[in-house]
Amino acid sequence: MGLKKKNSKMDAIAMLRGDHRKVEALFEAYEKGKGARKAAIAKEICQELSVHSTLEEELFYPALQGKIEEEDMLDEAHVEHDGAKVLIAELMDGTPEEEFYDAKVKVLSEQIKHHVREEERRGDGIFAQAGKTDVDMDELGDRMQERKLDILQEIKTRGLPRPTTRAMRGAKLNKGERVAAAE
Repeated sequence: MGLKKKNSKMDAIAMLRGDHRKVEALFEAYEKGKGARKAAIAKEICQELSVHSTLEEELFYPALQGKIEEEDMLDEAHVEHDGAKVLIAELMDGTPEEEFYDAKVKVLSEQIKHHVREEERRGDGIFAQAGKTDVDMDELGDRMQERKLDILQEIKTRGLPRPTTRAMRGAKLNKGERVAAAE
């Protein structure tokens, strides 16, 4: 599948791949960061993932509904997004000095790596299947770029919104203490 450019804009798949590379670089920078720099990088990770997941959920995945071979992959992608959103909400409410903060970033990174592998897997990943459909990826990329600019403007004026899950009901969890090691 060749990725086409139109008016110096990327097609939808190229745009999403670019987002993936950016977030991967941010996770690497977080691992090397210290203090306030780590907090800024974590905030940027949360923002990038929030924008990216919104684009996929509002535009990319619906465009593929009924057009790809393995539609259950779209359901899995929604659940993966929601799992990431739980960690994003935790990070947004926390600071790098808090217990488990670095662990939450690490687990988020691992979840995103898994999600990216599923989307980008050669042959049968979501992007490979999308490339075999009749969906106009240039036009979809244009719509996604427009929406991305709108989302970024909203974030600039109102701040990053609280994550909203689509596949999870928001079950109530209890926060307990660490369990002591068995003797």
